[in-house]
Amino acid sequence: MRSRVLTPSIDWLLVFLPVAVGAALFHQTVLVFISSALAIVPLAGLIGRSTEQVAIRLGPAAGGLLNATMGNITELIVAVALVSVGNFALVKASLIGSIIGNLLLVLGLSFVVGGVRHVEQQFSARAAGVHSSSLLLAVAGLVVPAVLILSSPKVDFVGREIVSGSVALVLITLYLAALFFTQISHAHLFHTPDREEKATWSLRLAMVVLIGSAALVGLASELLVGSLEPAVATLHIPEIFVGLILIPVIGNAAEHGAAVVFAAKNRVDITLEIAVGSSTQIAMFVAPILVFISLAIGHPMDFVFTSFEVVVVLMATLIVAVISMDGRSNWLEGAQLFGAYLLIAVAAFFIQ
Repeated sequence: MRSRVLTPSIDWLLVFLPVAVGAALFHQTVLVFISSALAIVPLAGLIGRSTEQVAIRLGPAAGGLLNATMGNITELIVAVALVSVGNFALVKASLIGSIIGNLLLVLGLSFVVGGVRHVEQQFSARAAGVHSSSLLLAVAGLVVPAVLILSSPKVDFVGREIVSGSVALVLITLYLAALFFTQISHAHLFHTPDREEKATWSLRLAMVVLIGSAALVGLASELLVGSLEPAVATLHIPEIFVGLILIPVIGNAAEHGAAVVFAAKNRVDITLEIAVGSSTQIAMFVAPILVFISLAIGHPMDFVFTSFEVVVVLMATLIVAVISMDGRSNWLEGAQLFGAYLLIAVAAFFIQ
């Protein structure tokens, strides 16, 4: 079961939501952009906390499925807001950014912190292998449409949509199959250590917080997307850098912190489930489902990513697959992952 932690000290960031609303009324786009982005951080954490509380009350099996299903709801809400205004380049960049952020930034920091405190840590190589193979399959799904366009640039819109829809459907089906495999049919092989947690919220309270937080994330996302273009122009930040680096960090900040905390406590299996499991869900479920959501709202989005995006996600997947093969981690491997993320971030800042 994936786990989330929201540090109470960041709850005060919720004050930025009314600040964003007020700034929007006075057309202060830069302030709207910054404050709405900051407001999403604690809201994403509240979604994680409430989901965890509901999951505890549902029990290990149903709770695990709920956590796996709701794991990236914040990213999905932000992505739908971007799709609704037709900013497909930023949507795709944010999806790729979430994947590499979890694989390189989160695992890197977690391995460094955990490795410094515990010299060498162990985790389930079997679970890591399932996630790695799923991610490699997802990368294949990203490559196929891109290769199609490169090899046959005259493919029309209908052809691109058919290929994109087919790839998306296959990935979603295989993701659901992997979910069934790890959470139901072979759950005993992927059991993470019991944290002996007890629910501290009532089921009703958890549901209210979950629904309310999701709705407020939707509001903050609308404000963020609406102010995005003028704000980045004023701040002179490349839009792709915002999608690839900033938005994923904002949406995953609470979860990133949780992964590092569990690594520091020598619970790397949970860290791996948070980071790599999240990347798998984005690649095989969130990204593909957006293809169908875009059709439903009248802004069709294909599944064709840029060569830079495909290469960096392939690189991140291969690095993590190699490092996790032995089921052991140390601070040096963490530093290597973090270094790879910094290289990508620097390159992304200069993409035109």
